[in-house]
Amino acid sequence: MRRACLLATILLIAGLTSTARAAPQMPPLPAPAAIDAEVERLMAATSARGLAVAVIDEGQVTHVRAFGERNAAGQPLTPRTVMYGASLTKAVFAWTVLQLVEEGVIDLDRPIGEYLARPLPEYYDAEIEDRYADYRGLADDPRWRAITPRILLTHSPGFANFGFLEPDGKLRIHFDPGSRYAYSGDGLILLQFVLEQGLGLDIGAEMQRRAFDRFGMVDTAMMWRADFADDLADGWMADGAVEPHDERSKPRAAGSMDTSIADFARFAAAYVRGDGLSAEGRAALTRPWLPITTATQFPSLQPEAPLEGRHPDLAAGLGVIVFDGPQGHGFFKGGHNDSTANTWVCVETGRRCVVILSNDVRSEAAFPSLVRFVLGETGVPFDWEYGPLPPL
Repeated sequence: MRRACLLATILLIAGLTSTARAAPQMPPLPAPAAIDAEVERLMAATSARGLAVAVIDEGQVTHVRAFGERNAAGQPLTPRTVMYGASLTKAVFAWTVLQLVEEGVIDLDRPIGEYLARPLPEYYDAEIEDRYADYRGLADDPRWRAITPRILLTHSPGFANFGFLEPDGKLRIHFDPGSRYAYSGDGLILLQFVLEQGLGLDIGAEMQRRAFDRFGMVDTAMMWRADFADDLADGWMADGAVEPHDERSKPRAAGSMDTSIADFARFAAAYVRGDGLSAEGRAALTRPWLPITTATQFPSLQPEAPLEGRHPDLAAGLGVIVFDGPQGHGFFKGGHNDSTANTWVCVETGRRCVVILSNDVRSEAAFPSLVRFVLGETGVPFDWEYGPLPPL
């Protein structure tokens, strides 16, 4: 009996030791001065003119700093400078949708057609097309009826990124909805359409009330505000040309948000803490709902890669991409246009994040090095996000 108890004790200790060894190891965060020095080094290496960074640890903002210039006149980029959020908008939109789900307003797995008064392809006029998309191309494809909010939030409706990229400019379905990942801004805009045209909501107002006002994001909105002009970032393109900040006239769930590094840091901290959602709702955002089977993110309709060419443990969450790495479970979301480069990377252990907003697309090459410098090796598949990038 004593021998059996001793053996059980040894096995228990061995199991606990094994579990402890398997626990993710969190490296210490660099000092703010070291982070600032690394940002300046990387900006010089990429010729980037403006970049802002924020660090979150244990769900609290611990460092916010802006570097360089906000425009060709040489005015400084500041933590409150209004910058283009680009596709970071999608993550805030998904968070807002999860609030609506928890309130019973919408169901993630109910077909979108059940929220509409008439079939989706019948919604068409110049205003609808300008605000959302041209859905007439779906008239002869009944698969649109299988699309659900979850499918749209996981980028799996089978759409191109935008319908205007199709040869005839009309949105179409390229594979069975829900069967695979293919990045689609028009998928998020379709969910906005359902919420607004089907349920009578104003998504700009909902995001303002639920997220921006709630978290004190005073320099953030889903469309242009005149007061943004006082501290506004223009952008630099890959050839060094300056692109003026676009004054967006309508909310677009795929990417119309203007924000600042100080504001988005507040949202990122609240998000990783789980503010505004139940524990189940917060977990749903970063659960791996759909494996990602392509070698890179773009082009969005590329063929699926063979098994050996895929990124293991990479999947679509709701509005974000999730992964597992040496520090455990994490998620990320990027944002990009010709003169904008943004990224947001978090690891759930330690509730740590790095947010980078840049008004110079050339800075994107520095993102893997800067995220790794701050958080250590997380396992973010930057080669899937950006393609091959030179080491810096």
